[in-house]
Amino acid sequence: MANLQTNFVGISSPNPFWLASAPPTDKAVNVNRAFEAGWGGVVWKTLGEAGPPVVNVNGPRYGALMTPDRRLTGFNNIELITDRDLDINLREITEVKRNWPDRAMVVSIMVPCNEDAWKAILPRVEDTGCDGIELNFGCPHGMSERGMGAAVGQVPEYIQMVTAWCKQYSKLPVIVKLTPNITDIRLPARAAKNGGADAVSLINTINSIMGVDPYSLTMSPSTGGKGSHGGYCGPAVKPIALNMVAEIARDPLTAGLPISGIGGVGNWRDAFDFIALGAGNVQVCTAAMVYGFKIVQEMSDGLSNYMDEMGFTSIEDFRGKAIPTVSDWRYLNLNHISKAVINQDSCIKCGRCHIACEDTSHQAILPMKDGERHFEVREDECVGCNLCTLVCPVPECITLRNLAPGETDLRTGKVVSSTHADWTTHPNNPARVAA
Repeated sequence: MANLQTNFVGISSPNPFWLASAPPTDKAVNVNRAFEAGWGGVVWKTLGEAGPPVVNVNGPRYGALMTPDRRLTGFNNIELITDRDLDINLREITEVKRNWPDRAMVVSIMVPCNEDAWKAILPRVEDTGCDGIELNFGCPHGMSERGMGAAVGQVPEYIQMVTAWCKQYSKLPVIVKLTPNITDIRLPARAAKNGGADAVSLINTINSIMGVDPYSLTMSPSTGGKGSHGGYCGPAVKPIALNMVAEIARDPLTAGLPISGIGGVGNWRDAFDFIALGAGNVQVCTAAMVYGFKIVQEMSDGLSNYMDEMGFTSIEDFRGKAIPTVSDWRYLNLNHISKAVINQDSCIKCGRCHIACEDTSHQAILPMKDGERHFEVREDECVGCNLCTLVCPVPECITLRNLAPGETDLRTGKVVSSTHADWTTHPNNPARVAA
């Protein structure tokens, strides 16, 4: 039987599904309800103290990117860190942790970038009995204008400095939450590690504007006729998050640094992707806000069923196993050749594959045969780009066939010489030849 229990930087939880620091973790009533539903842990919505008071807008805070059938793919928010009194938050954190000792309780913190501010708040947070702290170096709006959030996360020197302060003044595990609004995610991750961070979490939200109202000609959402860029999250950001997680996981300078994966997790498959690329757990926000807390039950059941099917007893059995397959483009196997194949029994003759290939790719799908509507791949023109497999509405109707060594590629006339598994060491690798 699969065991979903995790131990992330010494913080144990019954499953790898944590709620991220966000509106769902803003108060005890929410967190209690989340734990009742089965969440393994939470990161309490970001606390702050020093500096100007936090005042959130009393109007539209969220925007969404929807599909025509009203499924949410992207989510935007302009909400700031908690606007509740610090003492109230600390009291509720203490009570919730006391009532749920087996669940992970991590507290997100953001205060001005000076040593005294961090030194003052850390002991108060530690007194709650929480399991760890997360440094919010990612918030892209509102707080960044005050020199916090992403304003810190975009400067590696600041990350290292503040992380070192927190390790000096707190005994708790320190998780550094990274902003994606940066050119190279490896640099802030290295800075966090150099500052003594126990782990990193990523990604925080991405700078975004959702659109413009065509009738009022104001950006949306807006409050009183004006809006501000917000933080973008939800299913649409998952590929960006996975790339950044993989970059850190395979960077020699951050190798072994624990990662909490965030960004578009809405089902067990999403969680699997993050874990297979090195994450020790995942954090969820948008899916919980859209579907409610009980979504964690489907996530846990799905991941458990997959692990049972594969014979995995722990997530450590597959954590990070996909990292060796992530490579720089120059190391890809140029001897590998694929060709599209259309299953005529399941083809509904809609023609989408032909249109896509004819208009935008390689004119490799014929639309007619013996005067009838019939779609067939011309192997002499197919480059295996797989666009047809993506636009086809019938699952598995179009697949790719890998040419075997010794088989002739009709497009080039060349004989496939190798499908060498480790292309980085293959003698014909262009990178090796150039070297």
